[in-house]
Amino acid sequence: MWCIKPDAATHHCSKKSDDLCNHVCGQESSEATGMTRIRCIMRGLDVKTWIFLFAVVPMCIFGIYLHGQKITYFLRPLWERPPKPFDVIPHYYNENITLENLCKLHGWGIREYPRRVYDAVLFSNEVEILDLRWRELYPYITQFVLLESNSTFTARPKPLVFKANREQFEFVENRLTYGTIGGRFKKGENPFVEEAFQRVALDQLLKIAGITDDDLLIMSDVDEIPSAHTINLLRWCDDTPSVLHLELKNYLYSFEFHVDDSSWRASVHKYQSGKTRYAHYRHSDMLLADSGWHCSFCFRRISDFIFKMKAYSHYDRVRFSHYLNPKRIQNVICKGDDLFDMLPEEYTFKEIIGKMGPIPHSYSAVHLPSYLLENAEKYKFLLPGNCLRPDDHL
Repeated sequence: MWCIKPDAATHHCSKKSDDLCNHVCGQESSEATGMTRIRCIMRGLDVKTWIFLFAVVPMCIFGIYLHGQKITYFLRPLWERPPKPFDVIPHYYNENITLENLCKLHGWGIREYPRRVYDAVLFSNEVEILDLRWRELYPYITQFVLLESNSTFTARPKPLVFKANREQFEFVENRLTYGTIGGRFKKGENPFVEEAFQRVALDQLLKIAGITDDDLLIMSDVDEIPSAHTINLLRWCDDTPSVLHLELKNYLYSFEFHVDDSSWRASVHKYQSGKTRYAHYRHSDMLLADSGWHCSFCFRRISDFIFKMKAYSHYDRVRFSHYLNPKRIQNVICKGDDLFDMLPEEYTFKEIIGKMGPIPHSYSAVHLPSYLLENAEKYKFLLPGNCLRPDDHL
C-alpha cells in the first residue's frame, strides 16, 4: 500500500491501497512508528508464510547447528584441493628372500653393516599399543626414546602413565631413553601449539639418547607401527631416500575395522644434525607402500577412549557432551561408526560418499604384528569379533 497527500488540508488514499494499513494512511512517514509498520507487514502474511517462519526456518537453523560440521566436510571438495600425490615406491618382501636381493628389487644397494635406528614417540596413554609397537620393532632398534608430559595437548592435567607402567617394559630398559616434560597449562590455546612444544622437547631428548648423523630416526605416533621387516630393510639398504614416508594400513578401534591403506604420516629419516626436526607432517614426496599398521583409538577400556577424546589435538570434534557417554561409545565401537559423528575426511565427492556409514567388518587376522597373534588372549580386544570393552565408569 502507498498513500499520497495532495495538499496540507486534505489527504487521499490511492485506489491501489487496501485496508490493511488504513490507520497509518495520511501520516507522515517519519511519524509512523517502526512497530506499526511491522504490524502492518505481519497482518499481510498468509498461513503458509507463518508456517515457514515459525517451523521451517527454526528447523533449518537447528539442523545446521547439529550437522554443520558434516555439511562443511561434505562440501570440502569445493573449497580445498587434494594434496600432491606421493611418488609411491613398490614394497617387496618375502621372508625367504635375502636382504641383498630385497635391496636390489627396490633399486638400492646393500651395506656392509646396518645403520643404527632410533624410535622416538610422544606418549599419552596407549599402553597396549606401545607394547605391540616395541615388541614388533625390538630386534632392530638401537634406542627407544619416549617423552611423556603431565599435560594433555588440550592443557588438561594427566598422570605419567608410562612411568606408572614402566615395569611392563623392562625388556627395553637397557635401550630406553625416557624423559618427562611439564605442561604449560594454557587454557584456550590451540592444542597444536602444545603438541609442537612437546615435539621440540623430543628433539632434545634424541640428542641425549646419542643420535648421530646418518642414523635412522622413526617419526610416528605410538599407534603408527612400522613393520619389523620394513625397518630391517631400510637399515641394511644403501642409497635409500634421506626422508621416506611409510604407507600404513589404517584401522579403527581394532584390527577388525580396516578403513583403508592411506595412512602416510609415519616417516623414517637419515638424521642430520641441525637440520632434522621431529614433526608429524609431510616431509617429502616419497612413500614406501605397505609398510605397517596404524591402529587409531585401539584401546582396551572405555575410559581410555574418553580420555583421548578429551585430550588430543582435535578435541573440538567433541561438540556435544553425549559423545562421551560410555554406552554410546561402546555401541559406536561395535558398529564401526565414527566417534565424533563426522563424515570421511576426503577430497572428492566420490570418496566421501564411498566411505559414508559404518566401516565394514573384516574377519582377517593375516599379516598382523606377530606378538599380537602370539599373545591373542591378552590382546583379543584388538582381534576380529571382540568389540566389547570393559567400562570403568559402571
